[in-house]
Amino acid sequence: MQKYVVNGHEPSLLPDEKKWKLIWNDEFDATELDTSKWYYRLYLGGKRHKTYIEDAISFDGNSNIVFHLVEKDGQYYSSTIQTGENYTDRPNGESKNVKPKFMHKYGYYEVRCKLQKENPWWSAFWIQAPNVAILPNPEEAGVEVDIMESFSPGTYIPHFLHWGGYAENHKVMNSLGENRYATLEDEIKLKETEDGFHIFGMEWNKDGYTFYVDGIQSGVHINLPVSHTEQFVLLFTECKGYRNEIPGYIASNEFGSGLKDEFIVDYVRVFDEIKE
Repeated sequence: MQKYVVNGHEPSLLPDEKKWKLIWNDEFDATELDTSKWYYRLYLGGKRHKTYIEDAISFDGNSNIVFHLVEKDGQYYSSTIQTGENYTDRPNGESKNVKPKFMHKYGYYEVRCKLQKENPWWSAFWIQAPNVAILPNPEEAGVEVDIMESFSPGTYIPHFLHWGGYAENHKVMNSLGENRYATLEDEIKLKETEDGFHIFGMEWNKDGYTFYVDGIQSGVHINLPVSHTEQFVLLFTECKGYRNEIPGYIASNEFGSGLKDEFIVDYVRVFDEIKE
C-alpha cells in the first residue's frame, strides 16, 4: 500500500500501482457536526428507531469525532450520521427526498477509527444507495457495502454486501466468498496498534470490491453483484438488542458498563483513481 499525505493529519493507505485523488473528506477539525456534509439517521424501515438520537457525539479537539453510548430515563441511545438517505430513512408514507450531501460512484473509501471496547453496542462504516431497497436490479438500485462492522470489542466481521431489498428477496455475499450471514465464530481479531486506531478501506470499481484492514487485503475480491450507481457514506453506531434478526448479537442488559465507552473516528476520506 502507498501512503497519501494529508497535511496536518494522519496519512491514508491506498492500493499500490494506481494514482489517487482525494475528492471528499471530513477530518473532524470542527467543534460540531459539519451539516454541509452529514445528516443524522433517525429512522429504520420507515419508523423512528428506538435508540437513534442527534446528541450522542462530541469533538475532542484532536481532529476526532467521538460517538457515545448515552442513557436518558433508563433508555439507551447512540448516533449515526450519513451523507444521504434511502426511502426507509423517512417516516412511512413520506415521499419527499432529502437532497444528499455527498454521493459518489466507484473509488476508494476509507475510515481511521478506534473501536468501542464494551459489548452493549456496535459500530460500522458502510455505503448505501437511495434505491437499494426499491429497485430489483442491484447494478441500478445499488448495494449495501459494509466496509467495517464491529460487534465485539477488538474484532470485526467479514465485509458484507446486501442487495435485493431487506425483505424476502434480500441476498448477501461476504468477503469469505460465501452467501451467508456472519456468526460469532467469523469474528476477526484485530492486531493491536500503538495508538489503538485502525484503518478500514474498500476499493470499488466496475469489476467489484476489495477490502483492506490496516493496509492488508482482508478477504477475497468480490465481483458480484456490483453497484453502478452513486451511493452515500455512513458512520454508524447502534445499541444491541433491538434487531433480533442479527444472528448471535442479541445484547444482555449490561449497558451500564458501556456508558463511558467511545467509538472514535479520526477521518473519513473518499478517493478517485486518476486514469491516464
